[in-house]
Amino acid sequence: MIQWYPGHMAKAKKEIQEKLKLVDIVFELLDARIPFSSQNPEFQKIFASSKRLIIITKSEMADKNETAKWQKYFKNQGIDSITVDSISGANVKNIVNSAKVVLEEKIKKDLARGLKPRAIRAMVVGIPNVGKSTLINKLTGKHSAATGDKPGVTKAQQWIRINKDLDLLDTPGVLWPKFESITQSYHLALSGAIKDDVVRKEDMILYFLDFLKKYYPSNLVDRYNVSIDDDNVLILEKIGRNRGFIKANEVDYEKVYEVLLTDFRSLRLGRITLDHED
Repeated sequence: MIQWYPGHMAKAKKEIQEKLKLVDIVFELLDARIPFSSQNPEFQKIFASSKRLIIITKSEMADKNETAKWQKYFKNQGIDSITVDSISGANVKNIVNSAKVVLEEKIKKDLARGLKPRAIRAMVVGIPNVGKSTLINKLTGKHSAATGDKPGVTKAQQWIRINKDLDLLDTPGVLWPKFESITQSYHLALSGAIKDDVVRKEDMILYFLDFLKKYYPSNLVDRYNVSIDDDNVLILEKIGRNRGFIKANEVDYEKVYEVLLTDFRSLRLGRITLDHED
């Protein structure tokens, strides 16, 4: 069990709870590569009675078949979801319509009471580096929120007018105090949600190689010209020697680790989903 909980996250969580009454719906952002691992278990309690739309970000980086399975899973949980491409912005414009579907009953009641239609007020929540700021920029068509690959770029909660139909309350990325499984910790670190040094990098990379052998063997073989029958240490050595990562006549394994991480995060290893339902 890994414990990690910076003070600013505890403060952000408290503010989220306090401002929940100001919004009509919660947009919960999940990383398509880790749709289970990126779901904050504390949010499930906080938003239990709230209208919610899951927005699966970075869909361009994930395995399409696995994403479809996860959407079916969320639907079975009674939660609507929508996928968005964080690079092209594909499907972003359908978020408002998806929110209206979730809020259909409330909208009808408001109209029946003679209330004038207003913009939907949505709170955007998610873990660090899940793509909140990128999504907001795609929605507005401009750089209204800071973006970056470092976890926790958005520091404070802020209202953002998207258009006449949607107002967003942006919030900082929030994690939870303890990761219950080491696998979840690896998935969060591999995706960039937490810093690499929160886990033992060597162990994480060995786990990642086992994962690739099981679920995406051709991606591993094609990218690095290795055999899945090789043990993991031999694979690392082959990658290092093929790339010329030699220091004092020994393979520089730190550089090999960085190559694997960079290749996964930059799609050079192909579209990979770390969270599989099995």
